[in-house]
Formats: sequence, C-alpha cells, structure tokens
Amino acid sequence: MQELNHIRIAERLDLLTELSVELGSGHDVDSLLERILLVAKGMTGADGGTLYRPSADGRQLCFHISVNDSLGLRLGGASGAAVDIPGVPLYDAAGEKNLASVAAYAANFGQSVNIEDVYQADVFNFSGMRSFDQHYGYHSQSFLTVPMTDHEGELVGVLQLINAKDGESGAIHAFSSTDQRFIEALAAQGAVAITNQRLILQLEQLLESLVNLINIGIDEKSPYTGRHCQFVPELTMLLAEAVHDTESGPLAEFRMSEADRKELWLAGLLHDCGKITTPVHVVDKATKLETIFDRIGMIDTRFEVLRRDAELAALRAQCGGADPAGCAAGLAARLAQLDGDRDFLRQANIGGEGMAAADQQRVREIAAYRWRGPDGGEQDFLSAEEVANLTIRYGTLTEAERKVINNHIVVTIRMLEALPWPKHLQHVAEYAGGHHERMDGKGYPRGLVKAQMSVQARVMAIADIFEALTARDRPYKKGKTLSESLRILGNFSLNGHIDPDLFDIFIRRKVYQAFADKNMDPRQIDAVDEALIPGYRP
Repeated sequence: MQELNHIRIAERLDLLTELSVELGSGHDVDSLLERILLVAKGMTGADGGTLYRPSADGRQLCFHISVNDSLGLRLGGASGAAVDIPGVPLYDAAGEKNLASVAAYAANFGQSVNIEDVYQADVFNFSGMRSFDQHYGYHSQSFLTVPMTDHEGELVGVLQLINAKDGESGAIHAFSSTDQRFIEALAAQGAVAITNQRLILQLEQLLESLVNLINIGIDEKSPYTGRHCQFVPELTMLLAEAVHDTESGPLAEFRMSEADRKELWLAGLLHDCGKITTPVHVVDKATKLETIFDRIGMIDTRFEVLRRDAELAALRAQCGGADPAGCAAGLAARLAQLDGDRDFLRQANIGGEGMAAADQQRVREIAAYRWRGPDGGEQDFLSAEEVANLTIRYGTLTEAERKVINNHIVVTIRMLEALPWPKHLQHVAEYAGGHHERMDGKGYPRGLVKAQMSVQARVMAIADIFEALTARDRPYKKGKTLSESLRILGNFSLNGHIDPDLFDIFIRRKVYQAFADKNMDPRQIDAVDEALIPGYRP
C-alpha cells in the first residue's frame, strides 16, 4: 500500500511538472484555466469540478468552467457551452462577507475547505447543491474548495472539486490531506500563470493606451494629422495582408505571424508621433502667408492705404487746377491696378501644384511698391520674408518650414528608439521611421535604398503617400480623386519613389478600392481604368 502511495505521489508530481511547463508556455487564459481544472480532477480522481472567477466589480464569484463526468456535463471553457448558473455573492446585502457559501468563504478568507460529506455538514448553506442533486438525480458528497490568489493576495479564482472516487471500486470518499496539499500547490501555480498572463495583457493594453495618448495629443494639436495617424495603419495592414496572401512574384515568400501583425500595426499608429513636436503653424499651414494667422489681411490693409493715397493724390491734383476728367481717369486706372494686384496676391497666397516664373516675378514687382507704414516712414510694400513665402513654387511651405516638417521623422525615430521594446516589437522604430525613404535613396532621413528597407517599411511608405493624396481635410489642399491619386502613385513607382512590386499588388488586389470604399468621400471615388495607371500592367 505504501509503495502504491509513493507511485501515486510520483505521478502527481509528474503532472504538476508537466502542467508547470504548459502554464509557462500558454498564452490563452481560458485554456490555462480549463487545463488547471482538468488536471486537478485527474490528480484527485474527482467526479466533477468547477472553476470560479471573480466578477469585474469583485462582488461575486462567476461560474467559469463546470465539469461532471457522471452527468456528462461540460459548461464553459473549450466546450463553448454557455454557463447560465447564477454567480455566488461574496458579500451580503449589508456589505458583510458571505460566510454561508463554501466557495465565498474560501475566497473571502483565502483558506481551503475540505468537507467529507456535505449532507452531514451544518456549517455552510448547501441548498443550491441539494437542488442540483434533486434536479439531476445526482448525489454530492465530498467537497474540496481551494482559493487561487496572486502574489499580492488578490483573488484570481476558486477551484472546487466534487466527489473523490476510488480508482478501482468507484466508491466516493473524502479528499485526503495529500489531495488538498497537491491541489493547493496546483492552485498556486495556476494563479501565478494567470497573473503573469494578466500582467502581460495589462502591459500591452497600457502600451496601446500610451500610443493612443500620443495620437490624442497630435489630434488635439492638429485634427488633420490625427486622422492621418488612424488611416495610415489601416491602409498599411490592408496592403500587408494582400502581400501576405500573394503566392507568386518577387514577394511570394512574405508572410506575417500574429506577432508580426501587431508589430506593424503599432508602427503604423506611431509613424508620425514626432509631429507632436512640430509647430502647429507649420503642420497646418493652409496658405503661404499663414503663421499664427493668415497675414493676407495685413496686405489687404496696405492696399487700402495705397488706394487712399491714390485718391488723396487725385484730389490734391484737382485742387491744384488739374483737369478733373483726367484725374478721375488716372485714379480709376490706378485703383483697377491695385485691385488686380490684390486679387493676384490673394490667389498666389493659396498655393498649388506649381507657380509660374512670371507670377513669381509679378510678386517681386508688387513688393517694390512704396507705402507709408504705421510709423510714417516709407517702405517696400512687401517684406523679404513675405516675398519668399508668396513665391513658393509648390504648396505653402518655405524651404525652412519644409525642413521643420521633415524633422518630424527624425524625432519619431529618436522617440521610438529610446523605448525598451520587447523582442516581438523590436522593429517598430525601423518600420515607422522608414516611411519617407525612397527606393532610389533620395528619401529622408537616412537616404536608404530599397535593398536596405524591410517590406513593412516599404508598405507603410505607400500607405502614407496614398492617404495624404486622398485626404480631404487638409487645410492646404483638396483631396484628390481616386484615379488622380493612383496616377500620381503610379508615376512614383516609375521614378524610384515607391516599390513597384508593392504597387503592383496594391492595384492588382484592389487594396485602393477597399480603402476608398470605407474611408474616402464618395465624390472622390471616380471610375478607375487600371490599364491607364502608369507603371501597372494588368
């Protein structure tokens, strides 16, 4: 008999060891809990068992998994069958600890409860158990209830086993003190594993929340950039999944695991985090003269001063005996010139795809007009800084401001490389920091070429450009149509800006259409003739 007991103890130790390995490598909490319950049942020969989890508010124990061999009952866990059994209150109506329920007692006091025969016990309220027995024709007898607590003493769950059975005769007997010690050890192991998984999940949620915190800050600072920070990761994942599903061509071997997907998604969310340091008047510069406000209004005021001066000069001339008709004609011509110049500067202030050299020269000629400023002194109509802004050839940014904008990617890389990323997120900085690089090495900040860039970084570069082209909420431009954006992107694939292999998948798998249907203004979604897209061969 003693030898048999030694063998059983050795078997149980083996089970604990095996379970320790499983608990250390598992990542699904529900699977871990079910495994713990089943091992506990097998270790003690129990006919049934229940695993409770505390509710979110900590006020009751909820039935998480319930198993009974004799009744063929299996609720919760991998069975998928819903557990519709009411929970066990941990506190009564007065807020006092519930001492009537054995599971609640074990949870409240952190103590195991081993009952040889529940029908002979008068300490706890087993009316629910008796109703269960009557309903199912079952006979509950021996109970072993063990709390599961973490390293801080916080309740993780309660493990309850029912009816220990003799392996040979099937007779029900009490759970032994050895059974209790092994289940307590098992419960402690399980609590540690569950706590570890919960901590990992909480850390991941904290990381995602911090990312969202950064994007909220960017969004509050610039609503246009905030929208961009949400759409780029979405489009990045659409294209990455299309590449993952590709089975032929140069990218046929590209595959992603779930960890890879999480890493890329996070990189997409953070790809412009450096813009949190970029001045708002640069990020959202809607016109060439805008700083904190649009200075075109100041120039309008100067034109009014010139108009006043012209009118005064005409009146003085008339008073001096000049021909009134000639004075009126001269004044009308001067005012028409000033109005034309004012309208021209207003249009020039808007910016566009390209400013003609003749228009730039006209700005300089207007700048040479003389006017009397607030101090009474005569000065040039436009300052050198205003001329520099109004003669910007493309868009609304000066070269200095463009450098400020471009610096956001340097800041992004610095911010992300400063973080102690875990192993499965090691490439976040590389993916996020490469979306302004070009295949021909003319991008920034590092001047990488295609061979030096990961597929993920090249994917994000396409997503970033396409979203920027189609965005309809930028203060400095209108969103382009779908066909227009694809034509520009196609030219980029030909001139070394983006990866032509990825662009081929972008078109062939109609990634652009999936994104457009969900996120673009219907007025922008025009008919696309793929045969006319530069760089694409259907």
